[in-house]
Amino acid sequence: MVGSGSIGRGLDGDTPGSAAQALSAILETQYLRYLIILSWGLAMCAAVGWKMGLGWLVVTLFAGFVRGAAERRASRREKEDWGTVFPVVATLTTAVWATAPLLSWFSGKSFGHEMAVALLASGYLLVFAQLRNSPRQAVLISSPYGGAAAIIAISMWGKPEFWAFLAMGPLMLGGLFVLVLMTMLREERIHAFQEHQTHLISELEAARDKADAANTAKSNFLGVISHELRTPMNGVLGAAQLLSSSRLDPQQREMLSIIRNSGDSLLSLLNDILDLTKIEAGKIAFEVIDIDLENLHQRLLSPFEAQARAKGLKVISEFTGDMPAVVRGDPLRVTQILSNLLSNAVKFTEKGEIRYSGHARRISDQRVAFEFSVGDTGSGISEDDIQRLFEPFTQFDNSSTRRFGGTGLGLTISRRLANIMHGDIHVKSAVGQGSTFTLAVEAEVVQWSREIEEGPAAVSIEDVSGLKVLVVEDHPVNRMILEAWMGSNGHDATTAEHGAMAVEIAATQAFDLIVMDVNMPVMDGLEATRGIRTGSTVNEDTPIIVLSASARAEDHQAGFAAGADAYLNKPIDFRQLSQFMKQAALGRTALQSLTSASDLAYVAA
Repeated sequence: MVGSGSIGRGLDGDTPGSAAQALSAILETQYLRYLIILSWGLAMCAAVGWKMGLGWLVVTLFAGFVRGAAERRASRREKEDWGTVFPVVATLTTAVWATAPLLSWFSGKSFGHEMAVALLASGYLLVFAQLRNSPRQAVLISSPYGGAAAIIAISMWGKPEFWAFLAMGPLMLGGLFVLVLMTMLREERIHAFQEHQTHLISELEAARDKADAANTAKSNFLGVISHELRTPMNGVLGAAQLLSSSRLDPQQREMLSIIRNSGDSLLSLLNDILDLTKIEAGKIAFEVIDIDLENLHQRLLSPFEAQARAKGLKVISEFTGDMPAVVRGDPLRVTQILSNLLSNAVKFTEKGEIRYSGHARRISDQRVAFEFSVGDTGSGISEDDIQRLFEPFTQFDNSSTRRFGGTGLGLTISRRLANIMHGDIHVKSAVGQGSTFTLAVEAEVVQWSREIEEGPAAVSIEDVSGLKVLVVEDHPVNRMILEAWMGSNGHDATTAEHGAMAVEIAATQAFDLIVMDVNMPVMDGLEATRGIRTGSTVNEDTPIIVLSASARAEDHQAGFAAGADAYLNKPIDFRQLSQFMKQAALGRTALQSLTSASDLAYVAA
């Protein structure tokens, strides 16, 4: 029943706000009132007898019930009315309580006078304790006790006890004054602390807002710079791929290999930084699609088996438990995690073997728990290094950065991706005995066993040439590389610098294929694709491949929704583009079927 206030407010006068605070505090502890009434009733029974004591108890309980109902009703009204309603109701019910010391004083019982004094002191204490930061209201509401004390004093006029009784007044007033003053001092300190705390919270919120704004700016900057970095990277790697098909002497071919490897490393570092930024911003995209586990493992292991053989390492793979055929999940993120584990195993193992194993445990007919483990016979990791292994920009050996390169973000990203999928990555290692990293994750089962179906025979597609292709690309280097590659492969390329030019050209010239960049000035690729599909009778059914530096699933879907038939990420993989073009020669349906069937392989690439 403590209200908030200050010395200034208490001494200057009570406000409706202080009444509201007191009322709120009383309502929160209203059941305590009935316990006090019962304790007073017990004292009355002892002082004046059971009949009179029980009578007082019943009347006071009823008055307390009426007061509680009035207070609850007042609390639901406008707050400015509380300062009027609350004191009136409280004063009337206090008058009922004040009959107790009178009944006790005039009962004629042996302990009646002493009990009356105790009840008067208790009554004043209760009122001033509840309204200790509203002293004016406390004086008003306790006035019935003052009236009872006056009646008792008048009854003793002319008796020796009269002056002794009056002498108790200053004593009681002094105690009540100390109670109110100490409460006000304490609450003033509390108020000052709360104001200081509010100031600190405001500063923290301002700092948080600044940090959020800086983080948002950083994410926006990285989103923009990713496109700007991938565009020149496309020129570097594209030109390197074109050069690789020309006649080069051994020294030139070695330098070209350095260019391509350095470009691939830069692209990998860029992807790691962007992934970590997306995870921290909570904007990482996850797909939930059907995953054929056998195909996933084959595509996953193939490149690392070649790398391991080149180092003289043996690769062993094994699968145990109730391994389903098809589950639902995000193949891109699962592949990203396992590829990082396999890459590290091959990178940090000089001799011996790499063991890739998968164990499946059936949870129910619709749920399965996986443990995919990657073990190696490398140098191992110490216990202290394991503790910081998953921290950003950390590698367990400082020299490994110089020997092998990398940012130390791979394991950090992998664990955070696993956590988002409600899984985790565990590691067991000992120095000199190798390491084993385990991805534990659950998935929904689509199909437990593989159904053997006879599908249509695969169409054999020979290398095609002579396609008439519209290349839409705003960057002059990328446009030149695409045009040169098309020409070197026997295709006739027409170029456009932006989407509006592409729509204008497509309205009058027929093409076998359109390769459309997404981010361009004047008109972007998605708008141009929609314009060609709806406004060009010449090329409304021409296969369209969209190019973009973004590998996000939502961007892929936006391209398909605009009318594209395939999506190709930058930097361009010309082998993949060649496969798309072979299928595009058979029409839109053939290209769409290839994209659908190979979506996992292309996205993971």
